[in-house]
Amino acid sequence: MSVLLPVLAVLIATGIAAYHRLSIAMWAALVAVALVASWMLSGSQTTIVVLAVLAALVAIPLLVSPLRKALLTAPLLKFYTRILPPLSDTERTALESGTVGWEGQLFSGKPEWSQLLNQPKPTLTAEEQAYLDGPTEELCRMTDNWEIDHVRADLPPAVWDFIKRNKFFGLNIPKEYGGLGFSALMNHKVIQKLASISSVVSSTVGVPNSLGPAELIMHYGTQEQKDHYLPRLADGREVPCFALTGPFAGSDATSIPDYGIVCMGEWEGANVLGIRLTLNKRYITLAPVASLIGVAFRMYDPDKLLGDKEDIGISLALVPRSAEGLEIGRRHFPLNSPFQNGPIRGKDVFVPMSQLIGGHEYAGQGWRMLMECLSIGRSITLPSTASGGSKMGAVTVGAYARIRKQFGLSVGRFEGVEEALARIGGNAFAVSALSEATAAAVARGENPAVPSTISKYHCTEMGRSVAKDLMDIVGGKGIILGPRNFAGRAWQASPIAITVEGANIMTRSLMIFGQGAILCHPWVMKEMKATEIADPRERINAFDSALFGHIGFAISNAVRSFWFALTGSAFGAAPGDAYTRRFYRKLNRYSAALAVMADMSMLMLGGKLKFKESLSGRLGDVLSQLYIASCILKRHEDRGRPESDQPLLAYAFHDAVNKIETALSTALRNYPVRPVAWLLWPIIFPFGRRAQAPSDRLGHKVASILMSENDARERLAQGVFTTPCENNPGGRIYSYLPKFILAEPVERKFMKALKNSDIEAHEFEDQLLEGVRESWITEEEAAQLRELRALTLDAIMVDDFDPEELRSAGYASLLDATQATPRAVA
Repeated sequence: MSVLLPVLAVLIATGIAAYHRLSIAMWAALVAVALVASWMLSGSQTTIVVLAVLAALVAIPLLVSPLRKALLTAPLLKFYTRILPPLSDTERTALESGTVGWEGQLFSGKPEWSQLLNQPKPTLTAEEQAYLDGPTEELCRMTDNWEIDHVRADLPPAVWDFIKRNKFFGLNIPKEYGGLGFSALMNHKVIQKLASISSVVSSTVGVPNSLGPAELIMHYGTQEQKDHYLPRLADGREVPCFALTGPFAGSDATSIPDYGIVCMGEWEGANVLGIRLTLNKRYITLAPVASLIGVAFRMYDPDKLLGDKEDIGISLALVPRSAEGLEIGRRHFPLNSPFQNGPIRGKDVFVPMSQLIGGHEYAGQGWRMLMECLSIGRSITLPSTASGGSKMGAVTVGAYARIRKQFGLSVGRFEGVEEALARIGGNAFAVSALSEATAAAVARGENPAVPSTISKYHCTEMGRSVAKDLMDIVGGKGIILGPRNFAGRAWQASPIAITVEGANIMTRSLMIFGQGAILCHPWVMKEMKATEIADPRERINAFDSALFGHIGFAISNAVRSFWFALTGSAFGAAPGDAYTRRFYRKLNRYSAALAVMADMSMLMLGGKLKFKESLSGRLGDVLSQLYIASCILKRHEDRGRPESDQPLLAYAFHDAVNKIETALSTALRNYPVRPVAWLLWPIIFPFGRRAQAPSDRLGHKVASILMSENDARERLAQGVFTTPCENNPGGRIYSYLPKFILAEPVERKFMKALKNSDIEAHEFEDQLLEGVRESWITEEEAAQLRELRALTLDAIMVDDFDPEELRSAGYASLLDATQATPRAVA
């Protein structure tokens, strides 16, 4: 015991110093106190002396700055410079284009929760709320999804006109240029509400307000471009699109083969300096109806008309639809969700230099411009669309599951359906919190590069999961398309959001952790920038500070991860109340575990890490779920910690934590350097995996929230179009739930009496009349049951059509051309 005592004392002192991230001097002082205490408690003197010598050998070189830099920093700088993977200009631009917010705290291993909780509660101005309740509500009322998706394959002229007149294309264009000047949060709220009735309408409004000419002109345009184009874009005189992707450049936008040659050319009767463009683009939303096309291309100046550089780089230009040589192709048909989308081609399309966004000063800056604006657009449009669809689906299918009966029981009471309802409720709750938090970050002036990728990927994935479970619950109601169907089109369209604005597979495996590990890490970017300092003395000083900060950071996180795992996250300072404090402590643990895994992976794999996409994807999952869980907790705090939200909060949180542990354990089991995995496993999972998926009991509570009247369900429904009107079958079903609940006791009483009677009537109306005569029910109760039957029929009925209604115009044209019978053509 006398030998172990000083060893144990030094380990405790070291653990305390590492846990609290104390300085080397403080660590040395604690070790000294521990050794003196061991001496006084009759610890082994030999062991104490040995430990003191070892501590001195560590502390002295680290505390004496010149000695540390000569013996340790200088050789490590040479080694680091040699192994540091080279960054291309495009990678560097992507890393430097965004800001770091709360996600940086999650990468720290010791989140400062006050930074998150002190952020202002996301709120709309009175003007924004009035627009949401007025024109946005009216646009939803005008929207007939069946007419748009099936009959017209387009918005009706009245809807196009309403969108333009009410400046839906100018939500974020400043008022001085004729726009509405709304915040990014308001942009999110509008798209969310429109998406709850039609993804075609939401995408039509969303694209001009995200990545498009207006956003780029506002940030980089010349004053002349702002004065001319922004008012025209705001009021719909110009319909914009942005042409980026093509047959040979999808997610890899830096590989675009489209090019422009700087030359002299004819423009509006004058010979001016400009660019002659050759392009081939596809998947361009709003292209078929656009009058102003933003184009990304690689710019060349072979005659050196602008300077000495021939390959100027990616640039962005504004091309009028009327430009000679520009061809707007026919429409694409995206999965029965016929928003305007199509190809654009051009050969020798000349535009003057004044059409280059930002003028010739921004020639070659297109990639940076895109990176800075893409993260803003990715933060809002697709996450908001997923939120609107998920929230509307949750509250609608909850009512449907209560109304629809099988074997005399509401289908929502079956445990299999309960499981699906619980997943829908948990995902909708998480999507709502995540999408709002990311939009709020943009509204605060941030450029959330990493959160935007997290939000885009996970909102669309959870949205697809909601659509799948929704279809499983409603069954035949969902697969029979028609005006009454509230589920089928969402399921058909769900892969679209997965694919656009960066394919989800690449977003997960390359972007989330790949960008976050460098951008969000508190020391890696500092180390990388230190190697670029020209002055040798300043370079070694900067690297020394970053390197040893990083080493202490890594040791601290290893200790914190092990301690939290060992104690089940039962201890440690954390915000929240008695219910949520344990949640914050769990996130402290997983934040430290992520930091340990990230540091070890960057150390062991270096530049090869970017090619380990499975590992990168799993670590990205950990960061993502930490961010999602944080957003859920922040939203709970902003709402005043409502007790009725606790089942939804707990379900979403435990689902996130289960995914975190799954990702960490899978990463360790497949770690490419096996000895490192053996070392990390006891630090992260000393007792093995402990987190579990949400329990059936918790799932039952979530399903009950969706199937009954309560304030938690009402909060979930906030911001979506639940108005019960002819063109909103989901809204009608949502509105039926209160009446159905009130009628349930009467129905049970009536059905029990009917079952025990000898009445021979088979028709429902005759049975009601007999029930009144037999005094089972009153006249008022009979009227209530008649209404219940009518509402139930409206909820569960599906549509049918004359065969000619389902035949396309192309089929009729084919018959006319061939003079054949339908059977012969078939």
